[in-house]
Amino acid sequence: MRLRDIGIALFLSLIGTPVLLASLSFATAQVMQSATYRIQQDSINFAGGLSTSTNYTLESTVGEVGTGDRSSTNFNLRGGYQQLDTNFIAISSVASVSMTPAIPGITGGTANGSTTVTVTTDSPAGYELSIAASQSPALQKGSDSIADYVPGGAPPDFSFTTGSTQAHFGYSPSGADIVARFKDNGSACDVGSSDTALACWDGLDVSDEAIARGSGSNVPSGVPTVLYFRVGVGGSVGQASGSYVATTTVTAIPL
Repeated sequence: MRLRDIGIALFLSLIGTPVLLASLSFATAQVMQSATYRIQQDSINFAGGLSTSTNYTLESTVGEVGTGDRSSTNFNLRGGYQQLDTNFIAISSVASVSMTPAIPGITGGTANGSTTVTVTTDSPAGYELSIAASQSPALQKGSDSIADYVPGGAPPDFSFTTGSTQAHFGYSPSGADIVARFKDNGSACDVGSSDTALACWDGLDVSDEAIARGSGSNVPSGVPTVLYFRVGVGGSVGQASGSYVATTTVTAIPL
């Protein structure tokens, strides 16, 4: 597990908003499972087991045949229990983000920021990247908060819209692997195959929301996903000034 903190600071005359995105978790595939167990890979043999001492740990097997590496034009085979294959997955270091410009407390306005999360995996089935907030609303300062962005329908909103009496915080992912929900046809989201810049806005939630899903290994370069964040404050909102904070978890798992 690797943790990556993203500090997103919104410096305003009205609001200051550091947002932290963190955490990477993993899962593995399995060949058999039921409601009570999972077997990742199996082996046919007649002896072996786990042995330990103060300085060493040894896991052995006796009786397997046809073990070792085999390859052809189209396939690679790593035969045998001790060739057990595990998937590698990693997430890049991410820099803190300063959301700009400052939002005047009298007239309101919009502030933006972004950061890039790159996931690298050798899983032949690919990976999934998701995001979740640790609290609702995500942006809070003591008893004050800024509402999470709520789309007008089930899909994300193509445009980020802030009414004169509204204040909210939303996000939009962009990249080659974004899920269908955040793709668009140039005017609406969850339809088409385009990735229009700064389109398809949604609000954070305490439950994981899938934002990107890749198919197949992407080593060594990985695939980046850009996370855009936006705060909108209407001109008729009496939003309390101060530093608002959101803590968000970005999770990548191999499929």
